[in-house]
Amino acid sequence: MRPRARVPGKTSRTKAMVPPGGAVRIADVGGPAHSGLMRVPRRPRGARQRRSPRIPGGPGSPRLPRAVTAPLGCLPGVAAAVALVLCAYGVEHAAENSAARSAARATAAHQAPAPTVVPRSVWLGDAEREQPPPRYDDEVVAVFVHHTDSPNGYVCTDAPGIIRGLYEGQTGARDWDDLGYNFVVDRCGTVYEGRAGGTDRPVTGAHTQGFNHRTTGIAALGTFTEGVEVPQEMLRAIAAVAAWKLGTSGTDPRADVRLVSSSGGSRYAVGTAAVLPAVAGHSDGYMTDCPGAALKARLPEIRTMAARLQGRETGGTVPDDTQTAVRNDNDTRNTRNTRNEEQVP
Repeated sequence: MRPRARVPGKTSRTKAMVPPGGAVRIADVGGPAHSGLMRVPRRPRGARQRRSPRIPGGPGSPRLPRAVTAPLGCLPGVAAAVALVLCAYGVEHAAENSAARSAARATAAHQAPAPTVVPRSVWLGDAEREQPPPRYDDEVVAVFVHHTDSPNGYVCTDAPGIIRGLYEGQTGARDWDDLGYNFVVDRCGTVYEGRAGGTDRPVTGAHTQGFNHRTTGIAALGTFTEGVEVPQEMLRAIAAVAAWKLGTSGTDPRADVRLVSSSGGSRYAVGTAAVLPAVAGHSDGYMTDCPGAALKARLPEIRTMAARLQGRETGGTVPDDTQTAVRNDNDTRNTRNTRNEEQVP
């Protein structure tokens, strides 16, 4: 039964007023009074007494009685038990909130600045085809590095035209809805926006069959087979994009992530959980030579540069940052047809 205050001379229906320093006897309804008195603390000497609120109506209106409050832990029986439960609930949720705040601070501490990205309008011009709206994932936890398998002898001012040619090939002959890569980097280190949807958002790409969700595809403009030199400016730009995109989810570029394959055309059967590097090559997820032996050999360097850009210590042991990315391409695919799951070289 819920205890209530009983004051001598007052009925149970009367709202009793207890002056500071007075006492109130606690009794259970239908039972004898609880032994002992609960005293209401006196007002400290010199403290001002706050007036009770008045009922609207102007001067002379009757005042509303003030309720007497006491800590729940002071009350016997059921009330004390309720107080204990509320206390435990508060402690548990305080711990959960503290853990969430700590995780948020850790993520914010390792966010890298966004590099300068040239918008797709620069290379697209009037070649844009009608396409469905972009699709998005909740975050980016891995990056796949590619090469475009195009000539290396270009001058950087020609890069927009080369990217436009890639777009026309993928949306024309292959009938894809857009360029598959999220970003394209040229030999001078210029970063171009690839697939539409917003560079600062986790846009679902079409770059690595089976692993297009919660990942970003970065394509190096050129062909980087064994023996081909990879320009340092290009490596730095790839690292900058990787650090930025992975930083939004707090992922260490040197760590491994767990990605679940959504296509039997990948290196892994549908539904298989594959543990892959957070900065992986196309060939890590698909049976291909992409991104070329020369660029694949530089991925450890890219991971270290990206970790440094995130403000991480690069000389110690890599923490276990393994995360799981479970999404089904059949549920969230941003495609015109199934050919969009095919792979670029």
